[in-house]
Amino acid sequence: QQQQQQQQQQQKQEQEQEQGSTDRGRGKDDDRRRREDDDDRRESRRDEGERDRDRERDDRDRDEGENGGAKMPSLMERTKVLPAGKAGGAYIPPFRLKQMQAEIQDKSSPEYQRMTWEGLKKSINGQVNKVTKANLTQIVAEMFHENLVRGRGLFCRSVMKAQLASPNFSPIYAALVAVINTKLPENGETLLRRVIIQFRRSYKRNDKPVCVAMVRFIAHLVNQQVAHELLALQLLTVLLEKPTDDSVELAVSFVKEVGAALTQLSPQGLHAIFERFRGVLHEGTIDKRVQYMIEGLFAVRKTKFAEFPAVEDDLDLVDADDQITHEISLDDQLDPEPSLDIFHVDPEFEDHEKAWGMLKREVLGDEEEESEEEGGGDGDDEEDAEEEEDEEEAAAQQEIHDQTETDLVNLRRTIYLTIQSSMQSDEAAHKLLKLQTKEGQEKELLRMIIECGIQEKTYMKYYGVLAERFCKLKKEHAEHYDELFAQYYATVHRLETNKLRNVAKIFAHLLHSDAMSWSCLEYIHLNEDDTTSSSRIFIKILFQEISEFIGLPKLKTRLEDPFMAEHFQGLMPKDNPRNTRFAINFFTSIGLGGITEALREHLKNMPKMIMMQNEAAPSSDSDSSSSSSSSSSSSSSSSSSSSSSDSDSDSSSSSSSSSSSSSSSSSSSSASSSAKKKQPKKKQRKEDLQHTTRGMKAATGHAFLEASSALVKPLLSFSVALFTIVDGATSAHLTAARTGSAAAALVAATAACASISFPLGQGERERAR
Repeated sequence: QQQQQQQQQQQKQEQEQEQGSTDRGRGKDDDRRRREDDDDRRESRRDEGERDRDRERDDRDRDEGENGGAKMPSLMERTKVLPAGKAGGAYIPPFRLKQMQAEIQDKSSPEYQRMTWEGLKKSINGQVNKVTKANLTQIVAEMFHENLVRGRGLFCRSVMKAQLASPNFSPIYAALVAVINTKLPENGETLLRRVIIQFRRSYKRNDKPVCVAMVRFIAHLVNQQVAHELLALQLLTVLLEKPTDDSVELAVSFVKEVGAALTQLSPQGLHAIFERFRGVLHEGTIDKRVQYMIEGLFAVRKTKFAEFPAVEDDLDLVDADDQITHEISLDDQLDPEPSLDIFHVDPEFEDHEKAWGMLKREVLGDEEEESEEEGGGDGDDEEDAEEEEDEEEAAAQQEIHDQTETDLVNLRRTIYLTIQSSMQSDEAAHKLLKLQTKEGQEKELLRMIIECGIQEKTYMKYYGVLAERFCKLKKEHAEHYDELFAQYYATVHRLETNKLRNVAKIFAHLLHSDAMSWSCLEYIHLNEDDTTSSSRIFIKILFQEISEFIGLPKLKTRLEDPFMAEHFQGLMPKDNPRNTRFAINFFTSIGLGGITEALREHLKNMPKMIMMQNEAAPSSDSDSSSSSSSSSSSSSSSSSSSSSSDSDSDSSSSSSSSSSSSSSSSSSSSASSSAKKKQPKKKQRKEDLQHTTRGMKAATGHAFLEASSALVKPLLSFSVALFTIVDGATSAHLTAARTGSAAAALVAATAACASISFPLGQGERERAR
């Protein structure tokens, strides 16, 4: 027990010691923190005191300066400017640069010259980077406001850097250089020298991207006549001297760009280059891909470089007489003048600035700049600030046109994902209306609804209801769908059968729900010439779907609406019997023959109309010539008398015909008996009996035909008018038969009846025959 008590006491003492040590440690930490806080407070008080002393010293120095004492050191003196290198010096923020310019009084000092140099470099870089085909004239005017004589190297460097970054803008940069070259030819010459040197260096190093950019830039400088056409021919000669895949590819691209200009400037040289291309093609040492490129170049040559004009209309800003062409070849020793890119102190800076001001007034014609320059430094700073604000506003107002259609692709993707992620059409319509579409993109939205429905394997009513929502939301949407109906119907032959069915059912839904006007059916011309198999399938599915929803009687009523008749003239043609029969047969074959009753009635009444036209024609002819009318009247009277006599004496004609036939048979039998007296009696009697039988048959048939002519010929006059709509050849046969014998008339009538092609049933055709 004593041992246990001792152990417990020892444990208590150890615990107390540990607690004391921890407390001491905590106390030390607290003391350290307190000391650090005190140090921070003292430092902050010291800094505040130093700031107060600095303010007092500045105020005292300012007071002394105003009283004629020593001036405070300027901001330029207090700012440690790094030594100038090739980049032109250290970066100075714009606000600091303005302060420094405001403090400098000596305009010829190196510090002021350096600041103006930095501003000139930034301004030239900014304007070159902003130039486009639309604002080229404005950028040229702004470029002449800068000192391009002093910044000649900066200008050349900026243009080459921008062209290397975006070779597709080479025509625009070449046009900019061409305009400046007319007033400052030294700038154009320096740029051309540097471009040629850059091409040499990249060609030796096999640097293809740089070489392609330089070749394209040289081509457009030749097109603008800044460089001579001999430079282009020399470059092509170098590229084709030892042909490789890359060199021939460069030559092909170069000829495409400069071919139109060389056709006018040096056609013989261009012909020699193409002969060299033909030789390279026949040698076959290059790759197949490059050979195809050469063949394509020959095809472009046949079109006289129609797709690659030398200078576009928007970039043709310089007259040929005003342009200055530099004759520089690839073999010349050229000096790129790299020192022009580096700042140098100009001892005659003010004189040179005045000379540039005079040259600028001559170029731009500004007479008010001289008075503005006399305003002093404060006025210049305000003008610079205003110019910067104007530039910022112009940059903000400048519209960017996306020629790559990236926005359109993103819009289509968004619409597709929105439609596919929606459960119902109302939800999809609500989401699509929230999209921030620009002007002109609404039609693309409506088109995407149809395109999404086309991609489905089977038709889904979801897309038809969605399109209906947009049509009933705005009248403009219904008009857009009217235009889309015309486009899809015109290109329906490009769609597969499944896609064709989906498109037809979507438009059928819009029509039977009256979401869009039925006037869109005016684009359909239902005849054999203006329709294809695909368009007939489209029409079939369209009207079958409409009749399934609204019923055949209502569809018939809609198509017979007199107010919409002008829009249905192509769908229900009445201009030509052939087209009318085609429409009747088409709708009957698809199970919609009930809507063709009006067409059938029109086709039935058409013979009467033709007879009325035929009756009106002879009356007009009789009034024109009296002699022809008298002759026609006499012939008609004789024919009428003959017809009346035939109709009145049927029995007498039959008897006379029988007597004549008997007399002819007796005479023929007597002649035959006299001629054949040597033959046996039985044979002679048999022949006599045959001759007699033939004569009786001929007499009987002749009598029947003569008797029936009175009935047949009036019918033929009606048949001529009736079968004019059936076949022109049948009408001609009937007209000829009416003027001939009765036998020919009966044969023609039978043939005409057999050729009837009215849309009748099988039993009705048999009864008609």
